[in-house]
Amino acid sequence: MVKLNLLLTVALVAIALSVVSARHQARKLFMTLQSEQARARDLDVEWGQLQLEISTWLMHNRVEEVARGRLKMVIPEPGRIYVLQKDARP
Repeated sequence: MVKLNLLLTVALVAIALSVVSARHQARKLFMTLQSEQARARDLDVEWGQLQLEISTWLMHNRVEEVARGRLKMVIPEPGRIYVLQKDARP
């Protein structure tokens, strides 16, 4: 009977330790999950800001403004515009 009680006590302690270990691992994983979700939210915000910046840079008015201001480009006179047509032969 003493051996059975000792065996059951050892089994109970082993099971209790495994439960504690599993709960600790679950808490660590949950904290990691929360951290990664926060990082994903931050990346989503950054993605939205980058999309807004891209749309701003691609606006026609912005391109024209940069071309005129920084690159000193102007619209050519009608006499300086040449239209090239693709040859009809294959």
